Amino acid sequence: MNDSSWRAPATAGYWPPEQGAAPAGPAYDEHPAQQTRPMPIVPDGPANGGDQDDERGAAGPGGPQFRDKIPQEPMAAPPPPPQKKRAGRDLRAAIGVGLGLGAVVVVSLFVVKAVFIGVIAVAVVVGLWELTSRLDEKKGIKAPLIPLAVGGAAMVVAGYVRGAEGAWVAMALTALAVLVWRMTEPPEGYLRDVTAGIFAAFYVPFLATFVAMMLTADDGPRRVLMFLVLTVVSDTGAYAVGWRFGTHKLAPRISPGKTREGLLGAVVFAMAAGALCMQYIIDDGIWWQGLVLGLAVAASATLGDLGESMIKRDLGIKDMGTLLPGHGGIMDRLDSLLPTAPVVWLLLVIFVGTG
Repeated sequence: MNDSSWRAPATAGYWPPEQGAAPAGPAYDEHPAQQTRPMPIVPDGPANGGDQDDERGAAGPGGPQFRDKIPQEPMAAPPPPPQKKRAGRDLRAAIGVGLGLGAVVVVSLFVVKAVFIGVIAVAVVVGLWELTSRLDEKKGIKAPLIPLAVGGAAMVVAGYVRGAEGAWVAMALTALAVLVWRMTEPPEGYLRDVTAGIFAAFYVPFLATFVAMMLTADDGPRRVLMFLVLTVVSDTGAYAVGWRFGTHKLAPRISPGKTREGLLGAVVFAMAAGALCMQYIIDDGIWWQGLVLGLAVAASATLGDLGESMIKRDLGIKDMGTLLPGHGGIMDRLDSLLPTAPVVWLLLVIFVGTG
């Protein structure tokens, strides 16, 4: 409602007086007998566009007065009540899928290590398929999927069997395979396609090999479990605090939904979880090391999420896929895990060794 709707409407013949002089008119003249120009009285009626049922004012010193009919401004509609914040995804589906994936990971992790390596390899291949498919659909970039998928799975296995050396060798061979495979197509766009292919090989399978290398330690399953827990806790803390208290945008041009308050929530939650995990899960771990680890995880997970948001904005898509109801695609779940894996692996090697 604007200010004018609260003001009294001006009536004809009731003009505000000029400063220093008494206004003329029957309503303001102090001496009616001195009135030199009486206000003309025009009776309202059907001939003058009036209404015979108009109410007439009482007769005064200057003659009968009629109440002018002034059209009133319609009152503005009250603003709608504020809507409660809602999550952008199907929360029930997201929780159900998350619990199902967690069960598969935990069972494979603590039963047979080789099965968990297979789970990583499958996730890598599906992630590569999603990424290369979106690149082809939205940009016309044809990164060769077959050498990427074979090389990516081999990279994960090599990282588990031969460590960092094996992972680097597999990465180099995968890049070479991408270069050769693309030679079977016309030369137009060759550099663009192989560059995207090498980027995909580094972004998905190579970073995932650090999870496999964590598993090689004697307490490898617990290290991997802590890595997963810290990343999930960081994401959950960012979501919960940002949804409830977030007002200051973190990177509005990249991801408008992320806030500085959410980042603070990720740091606090991850540091608390890191202190507990290092103290009670990792052999020879100390709580303050967990604080450092939690801070690093919050930073890397946030950067990883923003990095994939940049890719999706460039491609003009919301999700990388639709395989996981409530989550999007596999890559939408790996975005914070992939860059966090080398960070956790390195800090654990520094704090407690290779085991």
